[in-house]
Amino acid sequence: MKISRSRCLILSFIFLYGLVPEVTADVEEASDGLHTPQEPIWLTDISATEELINAAEVAIIGFFQDLEIPIVSVFRSMTQQFQDISFGISNSSELLTHYNITRNSICLFRQVDNEKLNLDVEEIENLDAAKLSRFIQMNNLHWVTEYSPLVAAGLFSTMIQTHLLLMMNKASPEYEESVLRYQKAAKLFQGQILFVLVDSGRGENRKVISYFKLKESQLPALAIYETVDDKWDTLPITEVNVEKVRDFCDGFQKGMLLRDHKAEEDAGKEEL
Repeated sequence: MKISRSRCLILSFIFLYGLVPEVTADVEEASDGLHTPQEPIWLTDISATEELINAAEVAIIGFFQDLEIPIVSVFRSMTQQFQDISFGISNSSELLTHYNITRNSICLFRQVDNEKLNLDVEEIENLDAAKLSRFIQMNNLHWVTEYSPLVAAGLFSTMIQTHLLLMMNKASPEYEESVLRYQKAAKLFQGQILFVLVDSGRGENRKVISYFKLKESQLPALAIYETVDDKWDTLPITEVNVEKVRDFCDGFQKGMLLRDHKAEEDAGKEEL
């Protein structure tokens, strides 16, 4: 029997399961490194809490009725591992009421899709450092999020169905300026498209690049796709700029595909 596999499902498999062993190694390496001691910001009023949330791409706040429970020390330890995230902690009754917190809860706020994710008391009771770290890694989405398998899991769990990938070597001299422009473009599509960076200099990322039928000689390149169907497209580029990224995204959203990918999919049917 011949069937046509969904590109979305294949891509999610590549993203989610391609590099899991290395993620564990990265976490262990980060935990062994030397970091400047940090603590969550102590929050006592609504205005300070909103300022923290609005100033950070990703903010995590622990709302605890009881500061003596074991999860509090685990929560505090996360500030050492995730230094690109703003952490806050509070047991203020005013704050708990304002955010509708009736029991111990850990909340993640992110700007890229205006999402608020909660770990409530049932999950917290069985939470340890490894599980909390995994939750944060999966949902640590920024204006531009660098690809990793756990981040990919978070991408596929969002309500935003369109993702844009910039495939570029981080060792390139143009990398830093390119990412700044890419980030500016990302803010134009808040809540519509998630922007991802795939480091083409990492050998394990070749699976992602080849999935979109791109060759090393065509990089840097943009790849855009929808997670619910077979719509996707690519655009090799010589320079990353806001206008080019914006026009590519606008064109995709309007259905202006450059190639007939459905025909490519039909040609790729497999015998089972």
